[in-house]
Amino acid sequence: MAEKIAFITGGNRGIGLQTAQDLGSLPNIKVIIGSRNLKQGQDAVKKLSAAGANADVIAFDVVNPDHHKVAFDYFSSRYGHLDILVNNAGVAAGTFPGNGPEHSAGEVPMELLRGVFETNFFAQVALTQALLPLIRKSPAGRIVNLSSILASLAYHADPKSPIYHAKSFAYDASKSALNAFTIHLAYELRNTKIKVNSAHPGWVKTDMGGAQAPMDIADGSKTSVALATLGDDGPTGGFFHMGQPLPW
Repeated sequence: MAEKIAFITGGNRGIGLQTAQDLGSLPNIKVIIGSRNLKQGQDAVKKLSAAGANADVIAFDVVNPDHHKVAFDYFSSRYGHLDILVNNAGVAAGTFPGNGPEHSAGEVPMELLRGVFETNFFAQVALTQALLPLIRKSPAGRIVNLSSILASLAYHADPKSPIYHAKSFAYDASKSALNAFTIHLAYELRNTKIKVNSAHPGWVKTDMGGAQAPMDIADGSKTSVALATLGDDGPTGGFFHMGQPLPW
């Protein structure tokens, strides 16, 4: 079988690193991780290689448009195509200095809202658009957008849902927008072999998820890996966690 090439943004730590390990350990898949800090990315590749994964790294910041072109040129010149894109890089509102994790819709600072959307939505769309010509050259392209159960408008509107009181407007809205991109892009590519889906990894023990999260990191990659390796009869344009559909 021909080697499949996968690109995972933010793949040097957390869920991205676990996804890289799980994908790169599968037969005939080579994983390239994108890391803002190249040294940290190189250290991650050493860990991945020691764990048996076929991996490499490029310096990559998802919010830098120049890096989108660098990524395109890298995959185009070395491989001529891209089989799997996992849009894993993302931020929570608390990433921004002076801001806690929760922000109400009536009080969220516009600078923070724009910052979260820039990383979690606009950059994801721009990168996918930049790499789509290479994904079209794959015999079975797969695009996985890392979303969250907090993106579900149906759950947020339902007083009986598990997330009804868990509202952080900037983050939640940015992931809802990303879900919309999944639906629209899947529709656009419906007559191709490319599949586009959103993944809720779960509440995982990472730097973002915190130590109180109920899921271990080893389980946090399972949904992304499953969607990245879907067969020809797999779904497209869906929102999933551990094989189960989630409401939009």
